[in-house]
Amino acid sequence: MFLHKIDDELSLKLIDLRDADKLFKLTDHSRNHLRNWLPWLDFTTKQEDTKSFIEGCLRAYAENKSLNAVIVYKGELAGTAGFNQINWSNRTAYIGYWLGAEFQGNGIMTKVAGALTDIAFQEYNLNKVEIRAAVLNTKSRSIPERLGFVHEGNIRQAEWLYDHFVDHAVYGMLANEWKQK
Repeated sequence: MFLHKIDDELSLKLIDLRDADKLFKLTDHSRNHLRNWLPWLDFTTKQEDTKSFIEGCLRAYAENKSLNAVIVYKGELAGTAGFNQINWSNRTAYIGYWLGAEFQGNGIMTKVAGALTDIAFQEYNLNKVEIRAAVLNTKSRSIPERLGFVHEGNIRQAEWLYDHFVDHAVYGMLANEWKQK
């Protein structure tokens, strides 16, 4: 089982079916906040949907295709983060994350994304980490920017968000660049 302590208040834990109730409640409570940038909220309307998501995450983890973790902050489930996909042939991991509305502004996600980047390079021996965020999602984009990721460009109309397309900003970090930091 994956468990990574970041500091005394913050850790990442492999997502587990026992997290379903708390994760669904956090999702439901943060629905309006998250809806601005995440396209899956209309498909997560009951706890059973969250359980199905977790089962898929655990299958993908067992198949070594991804790593989805819950963020535990001061003993509370605060959101999720991880490698949405790991491309082993290209040695690249793609970080995704979201945080409940009440947990924002504490520096949590910057620490989490930094820890995941460490894991990608030090434990998984990958060469690149990518983070993508909607171009207008300045809060999400500030995470890779604070960590020194390179803005590699934008992908036009990269994602359908309920009733419109959004462009994505792509950020990348190479293993040799991370080691120099």
